[in-house]
Amino acid sequence: MTKINPKVAYFSAEIGISPSLHTYSGGLGVLAGDHIKAATDQEIPLVAITLMYKQGYFTQRMDDVGMQKEYYSDFDPDPLLTRHPEKVKLTLRKRPVYIQAWEHSVKGLNGNKNSVFFLDTDLPENHPEDRKITLRLYSGDKDHRILQEAILGFGGIRMLEKLGFSDIETYHMNEGHCSFLTLELLKKFKYDEDEVRKHCVFTTHTPVPAGHDHFGLERVEKLLGHLTPKDIKLPSLVLSSRVHMTELGLHFSREANGVSKLHGVVAREQFPLSKIGHITNGVYHKYWMGKMFKELYDRHFPDWRQNPYRLMDIDKISDEELMHAHQGQKSFLLDYANSQTQRALSNDVLTIGFARRAASYKRAWLIFKDMERLQSIAHKKIQFIFAGKAHPMDDHGKAILQEIIQNSEKLRGFVKVVFLENYNMWLGKLITSGVDVWLNTPLRPNEASGTSGMKAAINGIPNLSVVDGWWAEGVDEGKNGWAVGNPDFPDDDSDAEHLYQLLEEKVIPAYYGKNGEWMQMMRASIKAGIHFTAYRMVKEYNERYYKA
Repeated sequence: MTKINPKVAYFSAEIGISPSLHTYSGGLGVLAGDHIKAATDQEIPLVAITLMYKQGYFTQRMDDVGMQKEYYSDFDPDPLLTRHPEKVKLTLRKRPVYIQAWEHSVKGLNGNKNSVFFLDTDLPENHPEDRKITLRLYSGDKDHRILQEAILGFGGIRMLEKLGFSDIETYHMNEGHCSFLTLELLKKFKYDEDEVRKHCVFTTHTPVPAGHDHFGLERVEKLLGHLTPKDIKLPSLVLSSRVHMTELGLHFSREANGVSKLHGVVAREQFPLSKIGHITNGVYHKYWMGKMFKELYDRHFPDWRQNPYRLMDIDKISDEELMHAHQGQKSFLLDYANSQTQRALSNDVLTIGFARRAASYKRAWLIFKDMERLQSIAHKKIQFIFAGKAHPMDDHGKAILQEIIQNSEKLRGFVKVVFLENYNMWLGKLITSGVDVWLNTPLRPNEASGTSGMKAAINGIPNLSVVDGWWAEGVDEGKNGWAVGNPDFPDDDSDAEHLYQLLEEKVIPAYYGKNGEWMQMMRASIKAGIHFTAYRMVKEYNERYYKA
């Protein structure tokens, strides 16, 4: 049994704790892991609930024509996690489903610990189909998604009670996947909706409608039976007999937030009946800082882990030391990239990185909009590193990745473009700490936050980004990076044209210039990034929600 007495229960469908635990797919899960680690450092008594995906998300391999192939392998949680003997039961599809929990202990800077519990249905007493419910992350059809979200929400609350965590003051829902927990709390609090609201807060992460799960009431009732909502005045439930998971979570929350100032505006437009503010995301600087920078800061600012604002004194470090650290991290990345590809990337060439989930609105293809123009600008001056995964059932996302790889072949001999397979936390850290410029070209305002750009910034890497998500708050034009496009009139053609113009007239001259402009941009990037750490983010959550 864990020794802490948590006051906050943090629920998330995915949590990225470590590259060794394949329980995350991308930004949402990695953000959740960063949140938990920073909360533990700040001694906030918290317990987290997620699912135990024994086959994880998937291992990515690209075939000879650039198509993504997915491979799954079984993960044995022992000894990385500790299995608890306690079990809870749900009735799903009119049969009992038993749930067990695996525990991971997160250790803070001062030695205190918080626990993450991974819920598992792969138990011998369960029906063979039910053993597969928690097997893979974001897999299967709508029925499977409902069952997973029932395990997370209903099962998570019951498991907390079973483990003795009965004095939780705040249940924090990280996206709508866990909103069924409100219905289990409703039963616990004798159907007093106001009492449930006193205990719940909600964070929404996506401006894209497809990112919000909603299911037909008939389908939900068929799978969950007596667990289904009754007499709850949700707009989608009343108007179209659909259970909208984000609406459900918002309905039962005392407060809610988007994950950047701009996203807060978008979220209020999406859900006008709910009061939604914003707490801008942040990244766990202790993890996302590259190895050479860590060693550099250990020499100059020994307490930078405890207090990232110490790095605001970055001007006290010489240009030579700062560039040496960056070049070392760039060498780590290029050595790996060259071992995986046959492009022979050079340490002397401006290296631009783009790594994220393959989704249409992220516009990975924007840099290739005019291939002749790109070739003219970038020949012998820029090389590109791409990485990212497409959802296994997202054919359009897979086509985006294939286009990147095909374009890299078309540019062979003129511009070096590499795609690195199997994007995960380890590779993400390698790229965000090792490139020279971070490229981000979403169609505004569809990027809720964009934490990868924050990771680059704390490593002294200027952002070249559309003014969306965090960059709308962080950009200082020409000082710590560049703003792509006109934020009031987002458009593919004009955004691409402006991107090329910036590369030709601003980025390349600054990088290859001899007047020290680039070093000042690196310092400004670090200073900007310090305001976007999980250290700051969790302080805001604690002051606003937890009060722990």
